[in-house]
Amino acid sequence: MKTLDNIRFVLVGTTHPGNIGAAARAMKTMGLSNLHLVTPKIYPSAEATARASGADDVLARAVVHDTLDSAIEGCQQVYGMSARLRHLPVPVVNPREAVTQIQQASDDAQIAIIFGREHSGLTNEELDRCQHLVNIPANPDYSSLNLAAAVQVLAYELKMSFDPTIEVGRIGEEREAINAEDLEHLYGHFEESLVTIGFLDPEKPKNLMRRLRRLFNRADLDRNELQILHGILRSAETMREGKGGE
Repeated sequence: MKTLDNIRFVLVGTTHPGNIGAAARAMKTMGLSNLHLVTPKIYPSAEATARASGADDVLARAVVHDTLDSAIEGCQQVYGMSARLRHLPVPVVNPREAVTQIQQASDDAQIAIIFGREHSGLTNEELDRCQHLVNIPANPDYSSLNLAAAVQVLAYELKMSFDPTIEVGRIGEEREAINAEDLEHLYGHFEESLVTIGFLDPEKPKNLMRRLRRLFNRADLDRNELQILHGILRSAETMREGKGGE
């Protein structure tokens, strides 16, 4: 089974150690951890650790190489990130297309995605090591993209391709599901309360209750929210009764 562990992100000649940490953070948020560094100017570095913001494990596992050839050794597919579109017959794809190609590789294939220097990118010789060039289609009037931002774009596309699952939940709150009977009870309570407060004419109901059903069916209510609505309806009924049914 193909996994994200088979994909290595290779940063070449990184000048600022903070960018290494930020790249590690971008990778970890998307479930990637295979980081390789080629002749970084300063590494290891406290600034890299600080910018990693908890992705220390990615930094700890990072492999430092003296050459690009060493960093991509054993890889069946090599993609080079390039903001400059060359006039040579090298296939150029956007990140989404690149990920589609990666998914078509064999399950045990090793993949390298190479990112160049902050100010000058990859040299022509380094790009020659790549079978594909990846270009992020940015604003043509301002196409400069921070190294960590470029890493984040690729990492996000990989995450969405390999595992697009969204964990649904609410921080600090356990949601208890309700069933169809609970909803029918709520709709019955709504109808009674709306008649009691004079908002619904039972002789001419039109489509009011049907619209309310559609509204709350879309809301995906949980048990706590259901009880709140029942409480609001009871309070409205009590206030109406306190005014003598006026």
